[in-house]
Amino acid sequence: MGDLILVRHGETEWSRAGKHTGRTDVTLTPAGEAAAAALAPMLARRDIVAVFTSPARRTVTTAALAGLDNAKPDPELWEWDYGGYEGLTTAQIQAQRPGWYLWRDGVIPGDAEHPGETVDQVGERADLVLGRVAPLLESGDVVLVAHGHVLRVLTARYLRLEPSAGRLFQLDTGTVSTLGGEHDEPVISSWNVPAST
Repeated sequence: MGDLILVRHGETEWSRAGKHTGRTDVTLTPAGEAAAAALAPMLARRDIVAVFTSPARRTVTTAALAGLDNAKPDPELWEWDYGGYEGLTTAQIQAQRPGWYLWRDGVIPGDAEHPGETVDQVGERADLVLGRVAPLLESGDVVLVAHGHVLRVLTARYLRLEPSAGRLFQLDTGTVSTLGGEHDEPVISSWNVPAST
């Protein structure tokens, strides 16, 4: 069995500012591009049989810079749709809703491009991705290049936890995490690993 390798895209202006970036298609910063390229040696050592990315430019670019050829976009890997909170920081949201916490309180509806999703809806998308990649893992490693919150929810579902358990897994930009198995049980083999310096 191969491992499921999760790559969070490199830094963007919005991620650096702490803005909730769901479906807005922002690009990588120069630092984000450098971090993505620095992941290439680590990933080159793996027996990768398939690569899937979110359709967002920041993930497609990260995959290319990290040397992940033949990546296929998967719309289920889009980031959590933050609805009316798209582009806002947690502090800005809490100014309107004191004590607000994404994993508990969710989002409010936005415009037609950002209608918003519940954590359970993100979990349903993660389950679809996991179902599709499971047969591929029999031949080697599969890489998913996506976003912080969707990858955290996907990890929770891989571990057979509720989607909201994604709150337990902090995930930085430009990092690699590995999900595997031990004694036929799903485990986290490595988490939030930046490129070697």
